[in-house]
Amino acid sequence: MRAIDNPQNLRMDSKRTCEEVLQEIKEQDILAVRFEQTDMNGIARSKTIPSCHFREKATGGLNFYLGHVALGVQAELIEGAGYNEETGYADAVMFPDYDTFQVLPWVKRTGRILTEPTYKGKFVGAHPRVVARKQLEQLKTLGLSLFSAHEHEFYLLDKETLQPFNNDVNAHSTIRGAPVSDFLNSLIEYLPKVGVNVECVENEYGPGQVEISYKPAFGIRAADNAHTYKTSIKEIALLNGYVATFMSKPYLDKDGSSCHFCHSLWDLEGKTPLLYDSSDPQGLSQIAKWWIAGLLAHSPAIHILMEPTVNCLKRTQPFKFCPVNATWGMDNRSCAIRVKVNGGKGTYIENRMGASGCNPYLVLAATVAAGMDGITNRLPLPPECTGNAYMEEDLPPKTPALPNNTEDALQALLSDEVIREALGEDFIKCFSAIRINEAKVEKEALEKGEEDWDFNYFYEYL
Repeated sequence: MRAIDNPQNLRMDSKRTCEEVLQEIKEQDILAVRFEQTDMNGIARSKTIPSCHFREKATGGLNFYLGHVALGVQAELIEGAGYNEETGYADAVMFPDYDTFQVLPWVKRTGRILTEPTYKGKFVGAHPRVVARKQLEQLKTLGLSLFSAHEHEFYLLDKETLQPFNNDVNAHSTIRGAPVSDFLNSLIEYLPKVGVNVECVENEYGPGQVEISYKPAFGIRAADNAHTYKTSIKEIALLNGYVATFMSKPYLDKDGSSCHFCHSLWDLEGKTPLLYDSSDPQGLSQIAKWWIAGLLAHSPAIHILMEPTVNCLKRTQPFKFCPVNATWGMDNRSCAIRVKVNGGKGTYIENRMGASGCNPYLVLAATVAAGMDGITNRLPLPPECTGNAYMEEDLPPKTPALPNNTEDALQALLSDEVIREALGEDFIKCFSAIRINEAKVEKEALEKGEEDWDFNYFYEYL
């Protein structure tokens, strides 16, 4: 069934055209294309369309259940989220961003393109990619662009036994990677072919824990890259006898997996970096200071967007290289905001609040919303933490703690009018309903004595 034609005001400013993508499909002899979107939890959900129907579905729209934006991790339909029973369980109409088309080298004759949902002729306000694009458009009104990359860690498990590929914690030891070298090499080979320009592969502190960093990108492409990174690694792992889980805390007695968000501000053309000032004693521009101040002022509120699941929040513990308070410092890994000053092009800000189980679009959106408020209202930069942010005596006065449970974290978000207005009430309603349902699921499971419920709930799809 043909959906509505795509109105001009729903276009996503793709540099590529439908005709250019069709030409690549023909040249690469692509059999089918996945029309893919993120859900609220960062899980890729898609329909596969034979290439002969690509033009029709791309230009006319693809019907796709609207409530995907309001699903739990295990695809539960969340009531009260605004997109299930309230709409009569209606369809959205999906339209692609042509710039995101990629040929998947690990799947025979298959392409993938990222899409966004529309409903009644408008983009769905709660959809994470729509929310992120909205924040980036607002950033443009300040004459700024964002250059960024996410650093996701993950655990690599044997698909049959669900045990990590090693059992020690000897981080960065060369021999730890030997048993999975072929798999890691396949990631180095494949990820750049889908736009993720791998820069570094390393084993981390947890048993079977890996981090792969890649080159940053401007605008929404950074979040697209993170989405592609996570989904690709999970899929390639399954094809090679492993499970890659971005579940943030698969083992309560082991290190959690993070998603640090490294970013810098540039002019609109992406030519001039704006965080560095050689005349400043700290090497930071005034814009940088306002931006960091905004991140800190709204850290309690955006924390649940960085660590959304009940499992994510379990990593908020002191002395685990996970921030527990709204602090900033120069190259200080105990702080929520770590600043690296390396000259004009090399100076960047690392938001360390993120957990690997996050949705990368929401990490970007929350960071931009908070930072922009700092610039708009010229918020003063609090004192730097020059010591250990886990030690009370090293903290600046009145440093807020970061919430470490769903109830407190959600309340902090709901109490922050600036962030609520920036992200939109449709989003706040949908996101909150999912988190409340998840907390309920945990409570019921624990009452039944299911202590490992969250591993079974999260590991496969996150």
